[in-house]
Amino acid sequence: MLYSVQEDRHQIRARHTESTVTVYQAYSPRIGLPAARDGRFPELWKRDRMTWIKPSFLWMMYRCGWAAKEGQEVVLAVEITREGFEWALDHACLSHYERGLHPDRDSWKRDLRRSPARVQWDPERDLHLQALPYRSLQLGLAGEAAGRYADEWTVSITDVTDLAHEIHGHVRSGELERARQLLPQERVYPLREGRLSHLQH
Repeated sequence: MLYSVQEDRHQIRARHTESTVTVYQAYSPRIGLPAARDGRFPELWKRDRMTWIKPSFLWMMYRCGWAAKEGQEVVLAVEITREGFEWALDHACLSHYERGLHPDRDSWKRDLRRSPARVQWDPERDLHLQALPYRSLQLGLAGEAAGRYADEWTVSITDVTDLAHEIHGHVRSGELERARQLLPQERVYPLREGRLSHLQH
């Protein structure tokens, strides 16, 4: 049975097809430009570091300051397989201890050390990058998950920096409807019932 994740606080909204889901990352031009050009991450991209992927375009804009922050000047839309995305969710641990979800703090720490992925639920953002009353998924990948992301899950990498600048320009001009029309269409992501039970209380 499939259901849509529509909890009041924790939601996964994403641009997705029957086989892929789009996530966003921001990098320096040294990494972002060759990644978009070649459709894969360059050697400079470190597999031994945790990499965070974000299904929410506006949360990415909040994080990178509309592609203005140093080291985050190139925004990438990375299309990955839904199979890979859901593998990461299945193998993820919450990045923080949650009383009532984890038996105790020590067991959470053990799970965190063993897990190749981790999840944070952060406030979703509006066009002014102000917090909304529900949460958006941030998915951290390390070790096996980072390797699978780069080598197996990635279908395409597109530079969407110009789009970020265009939307931001409309926001600054007060043209919110024009900005809204340019946003990637993110829909509630369907998951099997109980699939996120280890990631939300």
